[in-house]
Amino acid sequence: MEIVLIVVLVLLIGFPAFYGAKTLINKYTPSYSEGGVGGLAGAIGSDLSGTKDETPAAEATEEPVATETPVITTAPKTSDKATTSTEYSEAEVYANNVASVVSISTTLEGYNYFGQKVQGAAAGSGFIVTTDGYILTNYHVIEGSTSITVITYDGTQYPATVRGYDSSNDIAVLKIDAKDLPCVTFGDSDELKPGQHVVAIGNALGQYGFSITQGIISGLARDVQVDTDLTMSLIQTDCTINSGNSGGPLFNMDGEVIGITNAKLSSAGYSSSAAIENIGFAIPINSVTDIVVDIIANGSTTSVEDKTPFLGIAGQDVSDEIKSYLGVNGGAQVVTVYDGGAAAAAGIQPNDIIIGINGKEVTSFEGLRDEIAALEIGDTVVFTINRSGSTLNVTATLTAKSAVNTDTTTTTAPEATTTPTPNQAQPQETPNGNSYSAEDFGSLYDFFNYYYGGQN
Repeated sequence: MEIVLIVVLVLLIGFPAFYGAKTLINKYTPSYSEGGVGGLAGAIGSDLSGTKDETPAAEATEEPVATETPVITTAPKTSDKATTSTEYSEAEVYANNVASVVSISTTLEGYNYFGQKVQGAAAGSGFIVTTDGYILTNYHVIEGSTSITVITYDGTQYPATVRGYDSSNDIAVLKIDAKDLPCVTFGDSDELKPGQHVVAIGNALGQYGFSITQGIISGLARDVQVDTDLTMSLIQTDCTINSGNSGGPLFNMDGEVIGITNAKLSSAGYSSSAAIENIGFAIPINSVTDIVVDIIANGSTTSVEDKTPFLGIAGQDVSDEIKSYLGVNGGAQVVTVYDGGAAAAAGIQPNDIIIGINGKEVTSFEGLRDEIAALEIGDTVVFTINRSGSTLNVTATLTAKSAVNTDTTTTTAPEATTTPTPNQAQPQETPNGNSYSAEDFGSLYDFFNYYYGGQN
């Protein structure tokens, strides 16, 4: 996903040098609808945890823990609503809710090629969730920021602090010093159906604040890779999601927030193929409501990270080719093993395919992530792994994400005892410790044959 958070450079050269070049892996790459310095999208993998380790450059100014947690307004379930309930028009949804939407401006700092400090700015959207000034937005909107300003519909500007965030769900909660604010009502994203009408409100292009676009739900539970180590299950919509929309609300026609716009699909670079249009994505509100309540109540980033069980890997789904070759139904392919994590200690290695957890089949990386999210830190878990065509069980004790350094990775893991699957060969060792790619072999078949149990 290309990152479309608007970045305004104070110096014409140098600021990109601080953040580094971004390499696009695919011709068509998913991109954050805002993204600033939110990270490169398009590379393989997803961080298997509830949070990422990087923190905004501007450390959260921690608020005193409230004696009474502010209340988030939630609509009744669809089955409990009056049968006479009438949907609003797009204009009515806008009029009833636009005052609860905010524009967000951030300041970024870095160094150019000459070592000089430079500044930049970025823009995004958000929405008010409590009357006393708690605001929900995307994490990638405020990532790396040194200062944050919230602009309400009446034009008032407020300095904002980061109350907390969960980067693996791409959400952040901000706090401004204000009272009696209009706030949104949370709807039920589990009740959404393809074809249902929705509207998005946000800070389009970072210039046209409080813009509305309308469309439908195009699909549900879309697994979308939004960053190098993050795959999310998102709502797909054909609402126009422009640069600057990230963090803004997606409303149903009852005027309830059912999603947080965070990404769109777009063409990367030049292409003779047809342009990609009207493929936008939003985070289902039900998937993050409990996290938002926890952040508001506890008021710290670590309150989320320290509660998140973490295996210590980044990974991806298994391709159809590998499924066919190995005869597996799917699984979670390990791309990276982080030093100091549970996976490294257990002997899990890059290219291992996790096909089971505590005796339950794993068919996708997202499925593995969901299973781990349901466990607790300190739980001992048995993983069934396919390694080069052989199966083995390894035992790992889950740690907190905050306890693992995701800046360093394990390239080789401790030796684990394998139980070969009948009629499959033993794992093949790489000669002299060298690493090979498909280009080093005569054919793709030879490449898979080498790494997944075939004879040379």
